Amino acid sequence: MRVLVLNGPNLARLGTREPDVYGSTSFADLVAACAKYGAELGLEVEVRQTDQEAELVGWLHEAADNATPVVLNPAAFTHYSYAVRDACAQVGAPLIEVHLTNPARRETFRHTSVVAGVATGTVAGFGLDSYRLALSAVAALTTG
Repeated sequence: MRVLVLNGPNLARLGTREPDVYGSTSFADLVAACAKYGAELGLEVEVRQTDQEAELVGWLHEAADNATPVVLNPAAFTHYSYAVRDACAQVGAPLIEVHLTNPARRETFRHTSVVAGVATGTVAGFGLDSYRLALSAVAALTTG
């Protein structure tokens, strides 16, 4: 089973961006961890990252057109992108929203997710383990 792991703005800067918040784990570490987690679950994982809203929307359309499950870290788009939210709503396969940190424990503007209402579920606050848990959910939902 193929799974898209899609990441929004600034995720490519992991390891250097606010290490006191996001830790020292790099984006390359995230990619390697997702590949490892996916292999352990029998999933073919493709990890992508973009700082461009339109590109992320296009990838979500691709997932919708191919019935591909998605693990999505919308990053800043979480809180205001109705375009990303509407694209997520079109994905018929499981779509798990994921966050490295727990947005509810952060600044007030981060408390609202426009994506959560159309996601199958949300995993947040466990660092890289958030991705492992999200991929586990995809595996459970798609293989019964």
